[in-house]
Amino acid sequence: MDGTLLDSMPVWEHASERYLQEKGICVQEKLSEVLFSMSMHEGARYVKEKYGLTEDEDEIVAGVNRIVFEAYETAVQPKDGVRELLERLKQEGIPMAVATSTDRPMMEAALTRTGLTSYFQGIFTCSEVGAGKVKPDIYFAAAECLGTKPRETWVFEDALYALKTAKLAGFRTVGLYDAASGKDQDEIAARADIYCVGLTEELFDKISGEVL
Repeated sequence: MDGTLLDSMPVWEHASERYLQEKGICVQEKLSEVLFSMSMHEGARYVKEKYGLTEDEDEIVAGVNRIVFEAYETAVQPKDGVRELLERLKQEGIPMAVATSTDRPMMEAALTRTGLTSYFQGIFTCSEVGAGKVKPDIYFAAAECLGTKPRETWVFEDALYALKTAKLAGFRTVGLYDAASGKDQDEIAARADIYCVGLTEELFDKISGEVL
């Protein structure tokens, strides 16, 4: 969802830093890069141990969520071309699901406000599945909901680590450009079955032309 459906990665790049700064903690590392591949609870566990926080993981997650939620509820928008591509896929009868590292309250706030929820047969979060995208659990859960085998299922990802996970699990992959993962674009383009800078209806034609 983030960086693929929604232009929301800038929100996440500084949310944990802001949470720590509110507590008077100086963050010297590139925290967003460290937390990039983690679920919310994995990230909370990291900052708790790294910065000696007294709050438990749930309290840390709630604090970061508070910072992020307002942006999802009021400001985050779909990326260019998303609505048109989803409409085309819907018209063709292709089932779709969301598999996201973002927790459900923010996800629901953004997808409901932007009117995208109705396009999806199911919505899955890493926290609810119990593993981040370093494991393929969330992709298998989404495919089961759709009633498709991995080789019949396209996974859209903007993050290299997640795309690797999906591809190793046997899924077809679409690598999408997002500025937050700009440094990995060459490798994403090399590993993905299809790579594109933006979501367009031409992408539908590329996917349709692939022999499964």
